[in-house]
Amino acid sequence: MKLRLLGLSMVGVAGLLALPACKKEEAPTPSAEAPAARPATPTQQAVPPAPTAGAGTGEAAAPAPAGNGVVKGTVSFTGTPPVMADLAPSADPACDGRPEKEQAVLVKDGKLQNVLVRVKGPVAGAPAAPATPVVVDQSKCTYVPRVQGAVAGQQVMFKNSDGTLHNVRGVVGTRPVFNVAQPPSGAPVQKPLPSDAEVLRLKCDVHPWMTAYVVSNPNPYFATTAADGTFTLTGLPAGTYTLEAWHETLGTKTAEVTVKDGAPAEATFAFAATDAQAKQ
Repeated sequence: MKLRLLGLSMVGVAGLLALPACKKEEAPTPSAEAPAARPATPTQQAVPPAPTAGAGTGEAAAPAPAGNGVVKGTVSFTGTPPVMADLAPSADPACDGRPEKEQAVLVKDGKLQNVLVRVKGPVAGAPAAPATPVVVDQSKCTYVPRVQGAVAGQQVMFKNSDGTLHNVRGVVGTRPVFNVAQPPSGAPVQKPLPSDAEVLRLKCDVHPWMTAYVVSNPNPYFATTAADGTFTLTGLPAGTYTLEAWHETLGTKTAEVTVKDGAPAEATFAFAATDAQAKQ
């Protein structure tokens, strides 16, 4: 079966997308972020099994730290959080258990989830990009994780843990970068991160509510906030840095922090509903 999938023609993949079990739930709503031209027909390319470190978690293999500095902090949300829209019903049984509402802004007890906090710019002595790719899984018709960082030059691997057809369409701004088919529980597919952009947005045309982001950075010092809004950066050399907190719809915030060996530094960020929308 794998051999036949690897040899799919453009017509063959189009046939997969038309299978009754994988019928598209709804047509994507046109928006300014949609590509002006029709995306390329999905293609599938299998890759050999990747090293197990970080597989299935979306986390890259931890590089050897270049220092002993630590930055801990919290990202909060002030004011009334925006109401997230209900997702359209799905008749696909593989989607059972997916979130019932849009996941763009997740606030709990005044803390903001899925904010990518990173050290901006190159860091002298920082480890090189890991050979292990970051991983994006497709589970219950949801990209997991929704937001994560990667080191510039690193690869990203897409897995399909669902018993249904997906496709992964990578977009930078409005420009399509790749479009790969992911048959039910099929082989992982690996792609390089774009070298000319920091934010890679992922979409599924079969299940148009599916969205995720991979943010590339020139150094490995980044973390995504948890449900309680907390983050921790480790292994930093002593020095003064600019931290950036990136959110997919609320934009960015910056802060200066001085890191010392053996003395954890702290940083906090606050977003509000009035903040500008982030550039995708």
